[in-house]
Amino acid sequence: MAIAENQVVSIEYEVKDGSQVVDSNVGGAPLVFIYGKGQIIPGLETGIANMSIGDKGDVLVKPEDAYGEYNGEAQQEVPKEQFAGIELEIGQTLYGQGEDGGTVQVTVKEIGEENIVVDFNHPLAGKELMFTVTINSVRDASADEILSGVPAENAPTEGESCGTGCGCH
Repeated sequence: MAIAENQVVSIEYEVKDGSQVVDSNVGGAPLVFIYGKGQIIPGLETGIANMSIGDKGDVLVKPEDAYGEYNGEAQQEVPKEQFAGIELEIGQTLYGQGEDGGTVQVTVKEIGEENIVVDFNHPLAGKELMFTVTINSVRDASADEILSGVPAENAPTEGESCGTGCGCH
């Protein structure tokens, strides 16, 4: 039976870029999300649509359905002094605050005498990704889950914050 919009899906996955494993939750906590809410990359969501509980399969996701094509213009030269106290390495991932106040992830591309070149592309932009996915469970989302966008399995426990800054406990 196909997975439908507003169902809570629990998966175990391993994702590879070529032969290199770049992420996995195998043996750990499952990834739980509400199908159709854009909570996972579009290509993976589309790729599991016809799977059922217990199914295991491979889903090849093209760059445009994952983290987008690589944009060679999404780089910026920044004065080295802005990184005072940080030991920089090429390929290092750094996090900062964007103009909108959100978190921005960049990768160090070049380290010069006076400037650092950072890349704003997601590290997996432009890459075809192979997901090996097992469907652990599928159930209808409750009205509260649909409204909040948070499956009960991901909700904070008593006394724990959800981390969104909304003030919930």
